Amino acid sequence: MTKRMLPLLIGLSFCSVALAQNLPATAQSTTTTTQTTTTASTWTTQPPTGALSEEAIKTSIANAGYKEVKDLEFKDGVWRTKARGGNTQWAELAVGPVSGKVYVSDAPSKLNKDEVKAKLAAAGYGSVHDVEYEHGLWSADAKTRRGTSVDLLVDPGDGSVVAKSRD
Repeated sequence: MTKRMLPLLIGLSFCSVALAQNLPATAQSTTTTTQTTTTASTWTTQPPTGALSEEAIKTSIANAGYKEVKDLEFKDGVWRTKARGGNTQWAELAVGPVSGKVYVSDAPSKLNKDEVKAKLAAAGYGSVHDVEYEHGLWSADAKTRRGTSVDLLVDPGDGSVVAKSRD
């Protein structure tokens, strides 16, 4: 019986040595990690509760003097589109999701940066920073009274908040 077991033990020894040599390579390949960084928009892809319907937004655009609307989509907290009025030029527009107010991308702002900061402070926002005017609206980062960081889109005429999203 010992003579029969000896070849089996020798065979198992060689197998365990061969497996032991391959084990670090296998372990190394399974412990390799990949780090992926994903940048996600803080704005929701759906209009907020209480927002106007898409048809009501189109009506607001028509009431502002625009006849032809294309590429209407909810993006970055507001409705965005291109529209053409009485002339042949297309205008880029943003439309407030709750108010339906139309903002023309290249229109000048009635308020300056300091006035926007003051309006937001008066509305209860603190730590207002990164205030910029682009695409017909002011954008700003701020904190609510509870300390939550938010991204804001602000009306260039009266300083009211058009859209808000958690930062």
